[in-house]
Amino acid sequence: MTLGLLRFESFTLDLERLTLNGPAGPANLRRKSFDVLRYLAERAGRVVTKEELIKAIWPDVTVGDESLTKCISEVRQAIGDEGQSVIKTVPRRGYLFDAPIAPADIPASGATADAIIPDRPSIAVLPFANMSGDPQQEYISDGVVEDIITELSRFSGLFVIARNSSFQWKGKRVDARQVGRDLGVRYLLEGSVRRAGERIRISTQLINAESGNHLWAERYDRDVQDVFAVQDEVARTVAAILAAHVTKAEAERTVLKPPKSWQAYDHCTAFLMRNAMRNAVQQRRKTS
Repeated sequence: MTLGLLRFESFTLDLERLTLNGPAGPANLRRKSFDVLRYLAERAGRVVTKEELIKAIWPDVTVGDESLTKCISEVRQAIGDEGQSVIKTVPRRGYLFDAPIAPADIPASGATADAIIPDRPSIAVLPFANMSGDPQQEYISDGVVEDIITELSRFSGLFVIARNSSFQWKGKRVDARQVGRDLGVRYLLEGSVRRAGERIRISTQLINAESGNHLWAERYDRDVQDVFAVQDEVARTVAAILAAHVTKAEAERTVLKPPKSWQAYDHCTAFLMRNAMRNAVQQRRKTS
């Protein structure tokens, strides 16, 4: 399967060949160290806890912090990050990948090319429009988007575009199909935030980036007594519903695949649906 490329700084993560390529050619990375780098890069812009990393990279093995620390050290050495400007240690929390990610082949000439779309469900959350008419309320819409991206990143079956990449369209009119091609995703989440006094309305729309069709939409009206609580509630709800809708859409899309691909896609779809259901249950337990 072709999963594509992730580019940052002067390096490229080849997700098909599982290699890291830099200015001096391929870097020598152990598989676990590569997996750590990939996991962090796919979640660029948010703090990933040590517990989350260990669970993701060593799901069936009990390991200590020293295994993760060794991998982080090897990754930093491979990308020349002695100053920890790309992979930052967040004391008592975890690690932050703090470099812009381009999930596509970008020619050296500077000309852009369509991104390679991963075989697993892929989505970008675009900046929500601030409909309040007050620029000082911009932080609310940006905060909602960041929280949704963080929640979606917890679903291992989804490929989620980092905030640094999706926010390049902030304040711009976009064509969903072109954005999907540029970012290499099949789905987009758009939305808007409107505040009037002590009430807030958050609207969201899930779009198929290949066809431009709307798949799902919802509106949330809340009292703004604690804006952070509102953001958390909406982010968790949207993430759970979105994961289920994306999985359903992916299942329907597999019907159009050639017969020789059905078996592989059946296995993939079954895995994604189990994963989405498990995560949805976990999200409901958190809010109960």
